[in-house]
Amino acid sequence: MDPVRRAWREGVSVVVATSAYGLSFGALAVASGLDVWQAMVLSMLMFSGGSQFAFIGVIAAGGGVAGVASAAMLGLRNALYGMSMRRVVDPRGALLPVAAHVTIDESTAVALAQEEPRARRVGFWVTGVGIWIGWNLATLGGALLGDLLGDPRQWGLDAAAAAAFVGLLWPRLKGRQAIAVAAASAVAAAALLPALPAGLPVVVAALVGVVVGLTNWLGPRHESRMPDPGGPEHRHGAHERPAPSGRADRQHGREHDREGEA
Repeated sequence: MDPVRRAWREGVSVVVATSAYGLSFGALAVASGLDVWQAMVLSMLMFSGGSQFAFIGVIAAGGGVAGVASAAMLGLRNALYGMSMRRVVDPRGALLPVAAHVTIDESTAVALAQEEPRARRVGFWVTGVGIWIGWNLATLGGALLGDLLGDPRQWGLDAAAAAAFVGLLWPRLKGRQAIAVAAASAVAAAALLPALPAGLPVVVAALVGVVVGLTNWLGPRHESRMPDPGGPEHRHGAHERPAPSGRADRQHGREHDREGEA
């Protein structure tokens, strides 16, 4: 399949799954005490699912500043994404703030899942802009129809985004190192889920994955490309390489002629 078409297909599938989860946020935001317009402002401007859910969770429990702090801490990961995605997307001019706003988990994942540069850019923009539109529409629908939806988890909407990520990850688990990174991150997230606030286990799991990836645990050990210490370059030295036999014979002949003339 054409790489750009594959990027479109993967981006649209993630947009549909993640946008559906926006219904859950809209319903929970209103249940937490926010007005419809307040829920919409959060989705349009904050536009970070983990941060938004953390915020309304703390607000529902009676917290104020703590909700802002939790949301801001979780949103820091998008800044880390932005440092790497700027080289991939290369936005310029008016597109720069737009690209920064739609740099989220999903747009980063879809972009980096592609092999070619143009497909990465297409995956990023399709996913980021598509989710922004779909997430806000779903937030509005969930906020208006919250009472009719009931508990959003009974519809399986809380698992839709996770299922989309698994679909992106699975084709890339082809080597032992990739499997080790995924397994270590999954174990860390599952172990910390009961102990940390919502969203933080994902951040810690990402850091664990980075550490495992950088240490190349279970990855292939590449042989050194340094020259053989016992090879000819080291035996003769960089400036003592033997001249070709023809050149040496001609030089010896010229020296013999000069001796005869003398």
